[in-house]
Amino acid sequence: MAEMTRDEVNAYLDAGPRWGRLATIGRDGYPHVVPLGYFRLGDHVYLNMRGQRLVNVRRSPKVSFVLDEGEGMRELKGVVIEGDGELIEDQAQVLELQREIARKRGTPEDKLPTENRGGRPLLRITPRRIASWDNSKP
Repeated sequence: MAEMTRDEVNAYLDAGPRWGRLATIGRDGYPHVVPLGYFRLGDHVYLNMRGQRLVNVRRSPKVSFVLDEGEGMRELKGVVIEGDGELIEDQAQVLELQREIARKRGTPEDKLPTENRGGRPLLRITPRRIASWDNSKP
């Protein structure tokens, strides 16, 4: 199994599956895992937060995020990010991050969001360890 370089990891995060699984630590100490959409800016991954995952991150900021794909063993490809989560609750900052990712995805300036309609905080994951695999590599 071949690992990806950091540039390959970033390219995979930008173009790979649009859904990953966020693992937080539940009150009982067991992992709480939910599928979520995400976006990457720089070295950070951002996710919308609400419900139990929000409660869990407030209690413990240690999180894992995994993306993977492939039908057979030779096609498996993925990334696991273990890191520290930081909640961004300031709505102006949340909106600016949403606008930045829309720009990155090619949205014209006049079509960028002007309000954070969900009013939800974002989680910024600062990676502490990244593991990756790409079984299609020789």
